[in-house]
Amino acid sequence: MILKSEFAKVTVELDTSANGPRLMVRDDFSQRTIYLDPLELASIAWLDHEDLAAFVDPGRITDQVDDERVAALLDDLDMEGTAPI
Repeated sequence: MILKSEFAKVTVELDTSANGPRLMVRDDFSQRTIYLDPLELASIAWLDHEDLAAFVDPGRITDQVDDERVAALLDDLDMEGTAPI
């Protein structure tokens, strides 16, 4: 299943390849993936939106993705660690 808003796009799937079922959540922009087991999901269900506020800053996510893209581009160009001209 793909969930999308103006700030994020994620793919969510049921994963059964481990010892038990878990939820795979992948950020489609950065390709970061996390697997959440039933206990972790139940813990999230107990949170309020106020508890999640620190994690839900779109600017923080966008900046982090941009930094990762720049690092990946520099790595592809074999320029990591070189000073700008």
